[in-house]
Amino acid sequence: MAESTAAQLASTPEEKLALITANTQEVLNPDIIEEILSKNERPLRIYWGTATTGKPHCGYFVPMLKIAEFLAAGCAVTILLADVHGYLDNLKAPIELVELRVVYYRLCITALLKAVNVDTSRLKFVIGSDYQYSPAYMKDLLKLSTQVSVHDASKAGSDVVKQTESPPMSSHIYPLMQALDEEHLDVDAQFGGVDQRKIFALAVEALPRIGFRKRAHIMNPLIPGLQEGGKMSSSDPDSKIDLIDTAEVVKKKLKKAFCPPKQVEGNGVLSFVEHVLMPASALKNNGVACFSVPRRDAETKTYSDIKQMKEDYLADVLQPQSLKPAVTDALLEILGPIRAEFEGSQEWRDVEQKAYPPPPPPEKKQKKQKNLGSRFPGAGAGKDDETNGDVVAKPDGHLEGKGAQEVAVGVKGLSVDDNAEKKA
Repeated sequence: MAESTAAQLASTPEEKLALITANTQEVLNPDIIEEILSKNERPLRIYWGTATTGKPHCGYFVPMLKIAEFLAAGCAVTILLADVHGYLDNLKAPIELVELRVVYYRLCITALLKAVNVDTSRLKFVIGSDYQYSPAYMKDLLKLSTQVSVHDASKAGSDVVKQTESPPMSSHIYPLMQALDEEHLDVDAQFGGVDQRKIFALAVEALPRIGFRKRAHIMNPLIPGLQEGGKMSSSDPDSKIDLIDTAEVVKKKLKKAFCPPKQVEGNGVLSFVEHVLMPASALKNNGVACFSVPRRDAETKTYSDIKQMKEDYLADVLQPQSLKPAVTDALLEILGPIRAEFEGSQEWRDVEQKAYPPPPPPEKKQKKQKNLGSRFPGAGAGKDDETNGDVVAKPDGHLEGKGAQEVAVGVKGLSVDDNAEKKA
């Protein structure tokens, strides 16, 4: 993994390439990036897309900090608010909520970028449905579908699209559209998490089959969730901290976070320092990363190098009871302006309620009536008592209850013409 905490403006092609590939886990086809930078005729064009599904969380700081480095390298960056993808991914975003979630995502992402000192005026926001329903896009999508097998489409989306026993066809369309977006957004590279790698590989292989050029792909690492195992995810409330969580909620979640002593691998708290808090501090301190950990019975430890911090943690010089409060304070400092903006914006608060309506209260359990049989006063007469005298259709289609026979005869005796007459 390339490492850097500087996000200062780069001028030479070498400096730009170093900044573009910094803090990444993998880059596919870097020669495409190098060629455009060496010609120095125009900015490198990159897009990052996000499906507008669950609420954005603090894991979104990782791509936002990388976007800051792209801008510092002089790249032209497009942010795709992928509303159609959100709907295609097993209906994660119901169609009636998609437009509202697009608004919510844009407000969150803009506030998040401002919180780490990124000039949002240099970004271009695009909504997927603004061009993905066009005849030209649909024609290209159909062409691409003839060049990709169901097996390859399913494999490409396996780490991104929700997996079910009997997946809908939309889960196969999703990766094809993500590949095709590179052409219709006219970019040189797509940026995303390492979990997107299979979709990126599909794009490299499939787009040339229908006459489009292949692109470069830049991947950032995924930070572990706050609970043991897995990544920080919108679908798991305990694994993440939402951008608009209150200070009390943030403190509570970090206090419960998985952070065993002398363990670096899978430690979500330590990873959050590495991939969010230290790079964010570099943006505020002219490229110099700095993270301080006050300790109760010892002097404060200040780190500018994540390697030294990990070594101290493994050696038990740095312990969870010191690390967690330090992370909490540093995160609240970043989230404070975002929370304040949310509370001061009627539009943002309204759209949050509409885009993510609270779930309906659970239905109260109906009290089951006891069948006392016919030997007690007031008891019913067997099976008819269970239906309170009403005719009830059973799962196998037969009818039970008083008058069931008459209804059955009436249904059997009803002809298509009689039914049509009644409708008329």
